[in-house]
Amino acid sequence: MSEPLFKHLQNIDNPSDLKKLQESELPDLCTDLRHFLIDTLAQNPGHFGASLGVVELTVALHYVYNTPYDKMVWDVGHQAYIHKILTGRKNQFHTNRKLGGISGFPKIAESEFDAFGVGHSSTSISAALGIAVASKIKGENTRQHIAIIGDGALTGGQAFEGLNNAGISKTNLLVILNDNGISIDKGVGALKEFLLNVTTSHAYNRIKDKTWEALGVLGTQGPSPRRILQKINQAIKNTFLKRSDMMESLNMRYFGPIDGHDVERLVKVLRLLNDLPGPKLLHVVTKKGKGFQQAELDQTTFHAPGKFDKETGLIAEEDCSHLPPKYQDVFGNTLLELARSNPKIIGVTPAMLSGCSLNIMQDKMPHRVFDVGIAEQHAVTFSAGAASMGLLPFCNIYSTFLQRAYDQVIHDVALQKLNVVFCIDRGGLVGEDGPTHHGSFDLAYLRLVPNLTVMAPMDESELRNIMYTVQKQEVGPISIRYPRGRGVKVKWQTHFELMPLGKGRCLQEGSKLALVSIGHVGNFAMEAAQKLNPAHKIGVFDLRFLKPVDESLLKKVFDQYPHIISIEDGTVIGGLGSLLTEFKNQRGYSNSIHILGIPDHFIEHGKPAELHKLCGFDTESIFIKAKEILNIND
Repeated sequence: MSEPLFKHLQNIDNPSDLKKLQESELPDLCTDLRHFLIDTLAQNPGHFGASLGVVELTVALHYVYNTPYDKMVWDVGHQAYIHKILTGRKNQFHTNRKLGGISGFPKIAESEFDAFGVGHSSTSISAALGIAVASKIKGENTRQHIAIIGDGALTGGQAFEGLNNAGISKTNLLVILNDNGISIDKGVGALKEFLLNVTTSHAYNRIKDKTWEALGVLGTQGPSPRRILQKINQAIKNTFLKRSDMMESLNMRYFGPIDGHDVERLVKVLRLLNDLPGPKLLHVVTKKGKGFQQAELDQTTFHAPGKFDKETGLIAEEDCSHLPPKYQDVFGNTLLELARSNPKIIGVTPAMLSGCSLNIMQDKMPHRVFDVGIAEQHAVTFSAGAASMGLLPFCNIYSTFLQRAYDQVIHDVALQKLNVVFCIDRGGLVGEDGPTHHGSFDLAYLRLVPNLTVMAPMDESELRNIMYTVQKQEVGPISIRYPRGRGVKVKWQTHFELMPLGKGRCLQEGSKLALVSIGHVGNFAMEAAQKLNPAHKIGVFDLRFLKPVDESLLKKVFDQYPHIISIEDGTVIGGLGSLLTEFKNQRGYSNSIHILGIPDHFIEHGKPAELHKLCGFDTESIFIKAKEILNIND
């Protein structure tokens, strides 16, 4: 990519270069960075709006602090692109999220400037506090520790656990609250309202501004600026907000809110705070998508918009009328269809309304859809409570995020046999977001749980029918997992049919080799079988349910086929392959079993098709494996 002409960016490869600039030159650098980010992401899609919103904050942090000695921990990491550009990865940034390229998230193995690997929300305060305590124990008392967390991530319970612990730690910890009122969808909850009250109190902000001006005049003479700051700041809040300050009740000294797009002021404030010992919180107000009008106006769409025209903001769209729908849209439309005739149905999601397409039902039935914020544990137990009163919650959580609520799935739902329907979106390898977001483990970790039905539809019709079935019959807790991306049927809105629970199906009869799959990858199995000559007698079986298992179907497979290939978009340990191996051993069969799935290591980022091939369970890999087993040379 040819680099456009910039005022400063071409001369900056790391924070030491940044520090050579005058403070008055920093606004021009921020303009350079926005242009660079817009130019790159217009053609190389990634998380757009979040990084645009923290340009000034990131520049100020690296300008003031001595990174990587000072430790900077980003929450989630969607907003860390500017950080990467300023820390030696500018020339590699066009490879962001591509197979073999740099990660879309901070990653310890990628750079010494990435103090902690992230991807899931609400972890930064705990991690930064742990790093700060370690520095203290090691006697590295000059080291500073900064956690940057968004208001959306602050709704996660772990963030409050970290704040609670930090308040008594007496460590050099600065928590920066990046308040933009949105995570992916609009922020929700009482915390959002509290922050809104703070940032919109005109009287508070007027006097606060005068306070900062006075501190600037004081310089190094006269009374201690930090003592004045602390006393005046608290007096202003007590007078004008008329409520106890939540952060200071946790023994975190609170400062702000300040304009997160005034880089020179940010530098001055950070320098003042740098001289204050102990835990503190700086409230910074930013706008997601800042500097790109379309991203400012439509923050949800421009969270990760794909390719777009950098001049007009128009997002590149293909004609999808001839393509199968996305699984998430099949879920969203089907749930609305079912909810219209079943008043017990509610939808629940932890801050993924548009991501899982629950916004379709919310638009029509807002009183029956609940976005509980980034709080997966709460989402599960909230659903359990509703189910205990006779409602039927469809709790939609991405596979990788359901890991965070495993105890609640076991203790609050499965143990009590409550009718909660877990709709697990993004099951399997999700692509460019990489190992923090792959849904690799749900088949294995849910299969262990008593009372829980574990199901994965092979196509849109199966997804619709299992959703229809669970609201017609009380089946107890059930998980329904499906992948990111499109299904296989253009005409998918078929008539509903009851699905027999715990029953799989034979898609193609044979006698020599059986392909046994669960979920969407059954389509890969069928494609591979159809590439082989019918004379090779390949059988294809869609198991559908990992639990309860269809023992009669498996008995047929083991009785008729000497060779079996299991295929799953999940870990080779604990999932379908393990199930078949256990079935074989328990019943004394001698069939050969070849397990295709996600190997026992973390898979990096890349396009889903690239990763399926890398892991060896795409159509071509299945075809090659079948030929190898059958000793076919043509």
